[in-house]
Amino acid sequence: MVWRVFLQFLYLGCVSFGGPAAHIGYFRKVFVEQKAWLSEQEFAADLALCQFLPGPSSSQLGYAIACRRGGIPAGIVAFLGFTLPSFLLMYGLAVWQLNITEGTLQFGIVSGLKLLAVAVVADAVWGMANQFCRQPPTIALAVISTATLTWAMTPLWQFSLMALAAAVMAWRAEPAQNLVGIKTDRTLLACLTVFVLLFVVCLVFPDGIFATFYKAGSLVFGGGHVVLPLLEPLVGEALSKDQFLLGYAAAQAVPGPMFSLSAYLGAAIRSDAALLYAFIATLAVFAPGFLLLSGVRGIWQQLSTRPRIVAAIAGVNAVAVGMLAAAWINPVASSAPTIGLPFYWRWRASLHCAASVCRLWPL
Repeated sequence: MVWRVFLQFLYLGCVSFGGPAAHIGYFRKVFVEQKAWLSEQEFAADLALCQFLPGPSSSQLGYAIACRRGGIPAGIVAFLGFTLPSFLLMYGLAVWQLNITEGTLQFGIVSGLKLLAVAVVADAVWGMANQFCRQPPTIALAVISTATLTWAMTPLWQFSLMALAAAVMAWRAEPAQNLVGIKTDRTLLACLTVFVLLFVVCLVFPDGIFATFYKAGSLVFGGGHVVLPLLEPLVGEALSKDQFLLGYAAAQAVPGPMFSLSAYLGAAIRSDAALLYAFIATLAVFAPGFLLLSGVRGIWQQLSTRPRIVAAIAGVNAVAVGMLAAAWINPVASSAPTIGLPFYWRWRASLHCAASVCRLWPL
């Protein structure tokens, strides 16, 4: 059973191009329509839970589907199979890009990927705004976040804005009537304990590769694109903006989860032990979401009826839109190849290109 689960997800990891939304479509077609591993209602419930939690929603959904099929061991091998192809590709890119020099074919490919990132991130902002910013409060939160983080894109500002948005939206929500207490179990308590302990350790020792990526994985709400504005300031001066954008653009082009960007970053930051640190970074960025998913699955039906929890997540998602918009302004658009143009005209050309993609892209 576990071996068949691994092979099925390995195949999907090789062919699932298109980002998280496309991955969800692949999973539904394969596991609901073709193989009948779960019902439409069970699929919808798992999808809602994965959208509710931080982390890579499509990878978490695959993990949840596999857990229904064969328990946690099946979930683990599903994650390994789905992530392995993109991990190897992004690790290879990190090693390969160390030898890139101006004027080579590799340099031209890299420049093209940076320009691609301008349009891809703009499209992500547009799609997320349509999904998460439909009401005046969430629109206001996204605009405020964009302005603030364009001025100062630091982890402190990012985390503060997310916490403030969650508190404001929860306060505005109507309290539910006749609530009963949440029934917990040992799995929930064990997973939350490990999650919190690791987060505290990362705050106490913030400079390691594991700490950097674990903190990012704990706070990525809104899908894989939001890992860009979270990781860019956390990585800091360890990588140049050009190196960072190369990895981000390449993550759009490979199949599998966008969080495979962590494999590239880990290998590029510590090229002396590239494979080891690619593995550590990947494990760290995925771990928080899987810990929370494993613990919360049993009480999701109770949590999903709490209006204030739903409202808090809506606030965090609105801030995620602002974070991504600020990241599009800087470093994505500002670091795109100049092609001999001043920044103002390069920015306008990028904006027109991105607007055209957004109008044509199926939302």
